[in-house]
Amino acid sequence: MAQRSYRKSQLIAFDNVAAGHDGVLSDASGAVVIKPCSQAEVDFYHSITGGEHSRFATFIPTFMGTLELNSESDPAAAVARTAIMNPTEAGQSITGSPPHAIPNAPVVEKAWAPSNGGKIKTDLAVVLENIAAPFQKPNILDVKLGARLWDDNAPPAKRTKLDKVAEETTSKSLGLRIAGMRTWQGAPASAGSNGISKDGYRLYDKHYGRTLTTKTIRQGFEDYFLLERGGVIARKSPLRAVVKRFFEDLMELKSALENEESRMYSASLLFVYEGNRDALVDALAREREKPANGINGDEASEEEDDDEQQVPAVQGLKLIDFAHAEWTPGQGPDENLLQGLRYTIEVLKGLLEA
Repeated sequence: MAQRSYRKSQLIAFDNVAAGHDGVLSDASGAVVIKPCSQAEVDFYHSITGGEHSRFATFIPTFMGTLELNSESDPAAAVARTAIMNPTEAGQSITGSPPHAIPNAPVVEKAWAPSNGGKIKTDLAVVLENIAAPFQKPNILDVKLGARLWDDNAPPAKRTKLDKVAEETTSKSLGLRIAGMRTWQGAPASAGSNGISKDGYRLYDKHYGRTLTTKTIRQGFEDYFLLERGGVIARKSPLRAVVKRFFEDLMELKSALENEESRMYSASLLFVYEGNRDALVDALAREREKPANGINGDEASEEEDDDEQQVPAVQGLKLIDFAHAEWTPGQGPDENLLQGLRYTIEVLKGLLEA
């Protein structure tokens, strides 16, 4: 297992977070996301990289390993060590008791207090690909899935709080809630005013998603795709290709999850698409040009590999946040998660048919 070391000074705050806890980091290249997590989430990523859930694995960010921030007194000497996993080394199952469990050990139940989006108290983090990295101006949407948001180990206080959130939002009725998003407005003159950040993004926090109802949830997706209320996506609009691809990806993810036996509480769908219209149009045009190279054999394969690296990204969809996820053989598909996923599909279908 190879290790890559970082000094703490090499890590920077990750600024493309649409929702979730504070404390997410990246490196100067922006290619990775370093997300504070629990051991349970690390174990879940290991279980996926083992190859048993290969179809589902295509819908999660690439897992690159784990990171630990040493709490040394000298900040300059603090080192983050990233264990880069070989997929063949990470095939253990996480069902049942963890390997480090002590038989018959007493369970001490600590008092639970809500973090309210604050930094998680942990020195452990997962290192994941940053799926927004290939985009010039990534438009990002985080959709929290599930009517039930807590796992079986949640203390009563946490269950009560999350049930209240679900009841007061679209989580309970639709199985989804918009947790946050950021959209590039493309107008430098408006940056820093009218709710637009200095880098030209309009930010929507968790409170925005909590104001939406079963009757207005579509408006949240309209805001993400920069559409007018009840707006129609023109047949030749590049945005139509983006929404159609998201729809197709969601259908494939739904099929994959319907063939898995799992429980993933508070997992999220992460949508990303190119917010710079000129870059989006260029990416789609370059995709159409790819097959017309007229080259055969090994040379064609090499040329295609080069093209793949050079063609800009159009959109991407991943399932994220597995702090409360496990495989549950014999218990059937995760209908709690699928409820919200199916409704998201219906919303996008409506946008395409409008």
